[in-house]
Amino acid sequence: MCGIVGYIGTQAAVPVLIDGLERLEYRGYDSAGIATAAAGKIDCVRAKGKLLNLKEKLSHHDNGAQLGIGHTRWATHGKPEERNAHPHLDRSGRFAVAQNGIVENYQILKEELQAKGYEFRSETDTEVIPHLIADYYQALPDPTAPDSFLTAVQQAALRLEGAFAIAVLCADAPDELIVARQQAPLILGFGQGEFYCASDVTALVSHTHTVLSLENGELARLTPLGVEVYDFDLRRLRKLPRTLDWNLGAVEKQGFRHFMLKEIHEQPAVLRASLDAYLHPQWRALEQPQFSPVQLGLAPELTADLAHIQILACGTSWHAGLVGKYLLEQIAQIPASVDYASEFRYAPSPVRPQTLTIGVTQSGETADTLAALEMERERRQNLDLPYQARILGITNRPESTLGTMVDGVINTQAGIEIGVAATKTFSAQVLGFYFLALELAYRRRTLPPEQIERLLQGLRQLPNHIEAILQQQDAAIQELAHEFAETQDFIFIGRGINFPIALEGALKLKEISYIHAEGYPAGEMKHGPIALLDSKVPVVAVAMPGAVHDKVISNAQEAKARDARLIGVTSVDDAQARSVFDTLLLVPPVEELLSPLVAVVPLQLLSYHIAARRGLDVDQPRNLAKSVTVE
Repeated sequence: MCGIVGYIGTQAAVPVLIDGLERLEYRGYDSAGIATAAAGKIDCVRAKGKLLNLKEKLSHHDNGAQLGIGHTRWATHGKPEERNAHPHLDRSGRFAVAQNGIVENYQILKEELQAKGYEFRSETDTEVIPHLIADYYQALPDPTAPDSFLTAVQQAALRLEGAFAIAVLCADAPDELIVARQQAPLILGFGQGEFYCASDVTALVSHTHTVLSLENGELARLTPLGVEVYDFDLRRLRKLPRTLDWNLGAVEKQGFRHFMLKEIHEQPAVLRASLDAYLHPQWRALEQPQFSPVQLGLAPELTADLAHIQILACGTSWHAGLVGKYLLEQIAQIPASVDYASEFRYAPSPVRPQTLTIGVTQSGETADTLAALEMERERRQNLDLPYQARILGITNRPESTLGTMVDGVINTQAGIEIGVAATKTFSAQVLGFYFLALELAYRRRTLPPEQIERLLQGLRQLPNHIEAILQQQDAAIQELAHEFAETQDFIFIGRGINFPIALEGALKLKEISYIHAEGYPAGEMKHGPIALLDSKVPVVAVAMPGAVHDKVISNAQEAKARDARLIGVTSVDDAQARSVFDTLLLVPPVEELLSPLVAVVPLQLLSYHIAARRGLDVDQPRNLAKSVTVE
């Protein structure tokens, strides 16, 4: 879950590397470092903590080198200390390596290298890589031959097990940067006489819009003359770059205090983009059209004759999957299950025929989700036709690894999300499930056309409703947040389609405010969690009008009888709620089936303002990283 950036070209490398690391810091901020190559030597500077500490050390240290690599770390092996920061060097200082990933067989390699006299200075798995490269380099018949650096990296990469992306410098090759990828993202950028590598395109958009994603088992050599791509057997590959349609504003705060607040406010625009992309504007029930109201562009065989849908995801995406399960079952009448991808990998459910598997990941690079999907494809590939794998991805990064391994993608149109706590990507994923459920309902005739049209009209109104919440509730929620600066525990409750929203509200709060928070089905309160309640434990109830509204109100009253402070997320026209809750977070009236996308917004704002009030780093909460690219 670390960030890598590399540069070779005509500019001084250090400013370019620092700029890239600033845009990648959401991937890790335990420590950072850069290494540059010039005049036959490697210069490496590292610092514990956030990037600011590294920038201070570099303020009088720019050597004018035009080749370098940088790294911002989220610790896996070894504490966040300077000696564990990347890049790591071999004992001679000839090679420098930055890695995103985990070398699973590092202990075996370390013992092998120690037996040869190599000394290790860190606790990391990454340090085996420069020593291993150096060992192969020295064993070459002619280390001065033109391809020696590339060959040594290739031989070392073949020994590494696990998921990794590496960028490597060699003091003997001052005009080369070698990179390799296996199960961890790595992007190349193309400029005029200068070339880049990075873990994410966010590091590149201020320099170039022409990029190339490396695939698993590929290496690349970057020189001032161009880029050469090879497979791990050193066979030259022909690959074509693509052009990004992102602008620099997507990775800037644009006047907002934090990226998270900006991304909360971007939700209306994101939903409009998705609605415009996937809903047919002229569809009307009375006309009985012969085409679907939703145009996802999926191959018909992907969703034909489904008997079951299984959803695999992690974190916030798992919560989106829970909403998706409700929609698929209630709208499309297809049984659905939701599994944590990390658990599914080691205890998969029995193989069922006519199953669609959906992987949900905002980055398209979540290691557990990708591994679970790959395992599902492999275990089905030799079975009869009804059991064969049909895999769909829901992501805002269709160019990611996910996009290359699935049979179809729903692009959520959310664009780049910088804040570690997902907000706009959650809403966009949920909207993707609405589209899928409605398209399946139309094909299977599980909803009357008039009801489908009513839901479509409601979906089209959601961006306006969210704008109203942001305009009318933000200041009040900011004021409310002052009351919870010292609070240590929160309970969130909901029922039906809004139980996942209670889970998401609790997750957002603990992610960025470090307040312990739990989400429960409202009806389960009296089966244990009610024992936690007293005057110091606020209870947030998602009480949207609908079939379970009265039940949630009743559960909230049980909490009130235990002296809990009651906060209700409910409709502006809910008179009953006004008499029950101490504080109301009001949203426009919507149909219950559509309520998750409005109910979640006040909870996002509440979490944000509590964390900001406590003076915490909202965009980069401790111990978390945006893209979980290691198991």
